[in-house]
Amino acid sequence: MPWIKILHIATLLCWCASLLYLPAMLLAGARSRGGSSFDLPVPIILRFVFTHIATPFALLAIMSGTLLFIVGQIAMGWLVLKLAAVSGMVLCHVLCGGLIVRLERDRHRFLLPASGLIAVTSAVLMLTVLVLVLSKPYV
Repeated sequence: MPWIKILHIATLLCWCASLLYLPAMLLAGARSRGGSSFDLPVPIILRFVFTHIATPFALLAIMSGTLLFIVGQIAMGWLVLKLAAVSGMVLCHVLCGGLIVRLERDRHRFLLPASGLIAVTSAVLMLTVLVLVLSKPYV
């Protein structure tokens, strides 16, 4: 059980970091409308981060979290609230993917406000998960 918790926490940290990084890069890509200082266009970097870093960490975090409450036989009210917040984080993740596609197609309309909204929403949901986990009752 401790190894599952370690895996869950580590993958969750990486997923949360990418959920904050992706909207920031979307904002940079929407503002530059060109390339980055690395001579790679921002959409290529964003797609790589989304498909090869953020999504695998998200899947591992969700799978290890599911395994945690199955193995630990946890079924309490706070868990439902936590799962609702995690579902919101998944929605933010999917919306980031949609915005990356819009950036690749050079459709910049509403990209700036949508990226900012996703970043703020993701941060609020992450804090919600943290508060729910730290305030859960110990039985």
